[in-house]
Amino acid sequence: MEPRISIITLGVTDLQRSWEFYHQGLGFPTTREPHQGIIFLQTTGSCLALYPLSELAADVGPNQQSDRGSFSGITLAHNTKTREEVDQVLQLAETAGGEIVKAADDTFWGGYSGYFADPDGHLWEVAFGAFEFNEDGSLIIP
Repeated sequence: MEPRISIITLGVTDLQRSWEFYHQGLGFPTTREPHQGIIFLQTTGSCLALYPLSELAADVGPNQQSDRGSFSGITLAHNTKTREEVDQVLQLAETAGGEIVKAADDTFWGGYSGYFADPDGHLWEVAFGAFEFNEDGSLIIP
């Protein structure tokens, strides 16, 4: 198996609201619209998909529940090339309808990061200082 993550799918409660947040609010490119039932957002290196939570739970299996606790144990990350970009992205997320969960601050690992939650509570860390970038925008993981 080649080590690769092709698509990360987020189960969302309101596809229209999530499309507005990610596409219109944060500027993720897509050629899809909510009436098509699933949104594929184009990112560097992989795809972020938005799919109705109840349908995603049903697709996984008959015993899956479409409710979740306050913390799923999963976070997504957006790394930036400058410290200032962290604050800019957090502000953009809040303006688009997200919630700042943790304001940006210096970290124990020597960087700068904060967290926001999208309209469905999916947590995103916005961080600077952890990694260098390749020319294509992907991370150099030592």
